[in-house]
Amino acid sequence: MLRDLDPSRPDTSRRLLSLLDDAGVPYRLIGHAPEGRTDLASALRGHPLRQAAKCLVVRVGTGRRSRRYVLAVVPGDRRVDMRRVRELYGGTDAAFAAREVAERLSGCVSGCVVPFTFHPDLDLVVDPGLLRHDDIYFNAARLDLSIALPVPAYVALARPRTAVLTNPVGPDRPLAGAVAGAAGPAAVSVLGTGSGSGRGEGPRP
Repeated sequence: MLRDLDPSRPDTSRRLLSLLDDAGVPYRLIGHAPEGRTDLASALRGHPLRQAAKCLVVRVGTGRRSRRYVLAVVPGDRRVDMRRVRELYGGTDAAFAAREVAERLSGCVSGCVVPFTFHPDLDLVVDPGLLRHDDIYFNAARLDLSIALPVPAYVALARPRTAVLTNPVGPDRPLAGAVAGAAGPAAVSVLGTGSGSGRGEGPRP
């Protein structure tokens, strides 16, 4: 099974792959050089930036001593609009969560947060612009491993709340060294596929 290939894989990565395998959804694992920036990771994976799931943990103040934490998932070519997040929760302010808080709630180091929540104190909200594509791409809770996942499968498993969270930052432009749907063999390797049966095969990451 792909999820058993590397016993040292971080817990969140193992948990995510187990979720995908157990649900029987198709997905691809893509190995690449360690990278946490959305634009550079997208170039390594070889897809348009708009198909990347950019995941950001936001703290929303909801009162004098109360707050909510939100995993805001947006297309890679967009920026999170804090005003929209604040208004969505009727909050008084919104800002990026402190790094240590974001990593604790997401179970991931900065740069490889996944668009799923496994913590009860972290809400998941996805901008609908990301869900217009056939597939989305994101780091698999590791800087050197990514997942390509069909949108219907993602929505069925993550069950996200959807709301407009962004303002556009301009038209999607080709990434240097990237070709939509493909990548050079020196930059990326497809490690295998999953179909829920655990039969995806490939070299050990």
